[in-house]
Amino acid sequence: MANREDIRNIAIIAHVDHGKTTLVNELLKQSDTLDSRKELGDRAMDTNDIEKERGITILSKNTAVKVGDKQINILDTPGHADFGGEVERIMGMVDGVLLVVDAFEGTMPQTRFVLKKAFEQNLTPIVVVNKVDRPGARPEEVVDEVLDLFIELGADEEDLDFPVIFASAMNGTSSLSPDVADQEHTMKPVFDKVFETIPAPIDNSDEPLQFQVAMLDYNDFVGRIGIGRVKRGTIKIGDNVEVLKLDGTSQSFRVTKLSGFIGLDQVEIQEAKAGDLIAVSGMEDISVGETVADPSHPEALPILRIDEPTLQMTFRQNDSPFAGKEGKFVTARQIEDRLRRELHTDVSLRVEDTDQAGAWLVSGRGELHLSILIETMRREGFELQASRPQVIYRDIDGVQSEPYESVQIDTPDEYASTVIDSLNQRKGEMENMESVGNGQTRLTYMAPSRGLIGYSTEFMSATRGYGIFNHTYAEYRPVVRNWEPGRRNGALVSINQGTTSNYAIMGVEDRGQMFVGAGVEVYEGMIVGMNARDNDISVNVTKLKPQSNVRSSNKDQTASIKTPRVMNLEASLEFLNDDEYVEVTPENVRIRKAILNTAEREKAAKRRKASSK
Repeated sequence: MANREDIRNIAIIAHVDHGKTTLVNELLKQSDTLDSRKELGDRAMDTNDIEKERGITILSKNTAVKVGDKQINILDTPGHADFGGEVERIMGMVDGVLLVVDAFEGTMPQTRFVLKKAFEQNLTPIVVVNKVDRPGARPEEVVDEVLDLFIELGADEEDLDFPVIFASAMNGTSSLSPDVADQEHTMKPVFDKVFETIPAPIDNSDEPLQFQVAMLDYNDFVGRIGIGRVKRGTIKIGDNVEVLKLDGTSQSFRVTKLSGFIGLDQVEIQEAKAGDLIAVSGMEDISVGETVADPSHPEALPILRIDEPTLQMTFRQNDSPFAGKEGKFVTARQIEDRLRRELHTDVSLRVEDTDQAGAWLVSGRGELHLSILIETMRREGFELQASRPQVIYRDIDGVQSEPYESVQIDTPDEYASTVIDSLNQRKGEMENMESVGNGQTRLTYMAPSRGLIGYSTEFMSATRGYGIFNHTYAEYRPVVRNWEPGRRNGALVSINQGTTSNYAIMGVEDRGQMFVGAGVEVYEGMIVGMNARDNDISVNVTKLKPQSNVRSSNKDQTASIKTPRVMNLEASLEFLNDDEYVEVTPENVRIRKAILNTAEREKAAKRRKASSK
C-alpha cells in the first residue's frame, strides 16, 4: 500500500516554557506558508489572553506549514500535566513528535510525562535542543539526559538512535552541531529531519471511511466541531455518514462543512482523505473518541482514553453582601449554562449538581485547570464563589486511594534543607537529591496531591523566589491516614461592613499580614488578612480615629501602614481553608468565611471543637 509522501503529521511536545510555541512560530515564518507581507507576532499560536499573559499553552492548536509542494501538519500541545487529557488524544492523530528540551534545564517532569504518552502510541521522536545560546547552556549533557530518559521509559532500539537538532527558536536559528557558533538562520534542518524521519501516512483512501474525533471546538453557528484525523477512506461535503457513539448506538448525519488547517487559519475544503487532519461540522452532540464511518461499513476505532479528574471544587452563585454589584452574569442559571457550555470542548472536566441550590461540584485535572476556568469566567463578566480544592479519592481493589504527584525542585543550595523539611511535613517521599552545579540542588519527590495544594506560595517564600517547583500527576496510592494538611495560620476577619481606614489598619497590622489597604470596601465575614498565629481573630478595620480639638502631632500625620499582600486568584485559592470561599467578580477577588455572621461563626467553631473531642 502506498504512502502519502506529500504530508507529515507531528506533535510538538515539551515541558512548560522550553520553547514549543516559539519554535512553531519560526517554522511558520521560515516555511512557504504565509504571505510575505503578513506579520507574525510572537507566540502567534497562543491566541487566548490567559495563554499570552502566563506564557503557557492551555489548548492544543493545529497548524500546517508548506515546504515546497509538501505539507507538515503540526499540533502544538500544552506542557502542563493539568491539560494531559489534551496531550493524550493528540498523540493518536500524529505519526511522530518533536521533543523540545531546554539546553540549560534539560529533562523535566513534564518532559517525561509527554514523552511517555508518545511512546505508548509508538510515535517516532526527533529531539530539538532549544535555547543553545542561553548562558550556561549544556547541549551535549542534555542529549545524554534525554537518552537516559528514553532508556528509562523503555524506548525501542531504533528510537534510541533519535536525530538531534540544536536550535535557538527565539533567534530563528538551527544546526545539526551542538556548537553555538555553527547556528545558521534557517529551520531547514528541522524540515529535512521531519521528512526523513517521521513516517508518511498510509494512503488507504480507497477503503471505507474512518475518522475519529480527538478534539472539540464549539461555535454558536454550527454547534460542536469535531477535529481529528482521517484514519481511512475519503470524506466529502454532502456525504451521508454514520457516527458510532461511545454508548454503542449510532446516528446518521450529512456532512455540511469540512475545514483544513493552513498556517494560522482554518480553510474550507471540499474533501479530505486518509492522513489529513480536519474539522467536521454538522454533528450536534458528537464527543471525543467517537468514530465517523461509512454507513455501509460502520467500524468503530478503539475508544480514546481520557484522563480522569483528580481534584474538585464547589462553584457557587455569589451570595456575599456585594453580590451583583460588579458582574454581568450573576444568576445560578447563567453560571450553570456557562459550566455546561465548557463541557462541549473540555473533556477532562466534570460538572455535577449538588444538594444545595446554586452550587455545583466541578472536577478537573488540577489546580491550574480549575483556576483557569474561573479566571476565564471572571473575564467574561461572571460572579461566582469557589471552595477550597479537594482531591478525589478512589477505591482501588478495596483500598481507599488518593492521587500522588511527581515533584521536581531546583533550589539554591542554601534553601534546600528548608524545602526538604517543608515537603517532609507534607508527606512527600524523597526519591533523589543531586547537585546540578552553579550552587543549585535538584530534589525529586513523590508527594500526595493534597499535600501540594497551596504549596507553591510557601515554596516561593522559602526559596526567596529563586526556586523552581514542577509537579505532575503520577498515580493513585493508598491514602495517608491521620493527617490533614491545611493552612497553619488563622485569618483576620472583618466584624462589620464599611470602608477600611488607615487608623483601623494600623491598630490591626501587628497581628499578622494584611490583604487590604485603606479605602477598601469590606463586609462582615470577609477575610482581610492572615493572623501570625493559628487561630482566627475578628477585627475592626473600618474604625475611624476619634476627633478631638487638640491638634495632632507630626508623627500622626506621617504615620503610614505597611503595603498589603496582593491576593490574586491563585494565591486566594491556595490560602483557603475548608470553611472559606473565594469570591470572584470581574473587578475583585475576595476571600470570605462561609458563615459571615461573627456570632454564628464562633458558635459553629465551638460546636466543631466539641464534636472533635
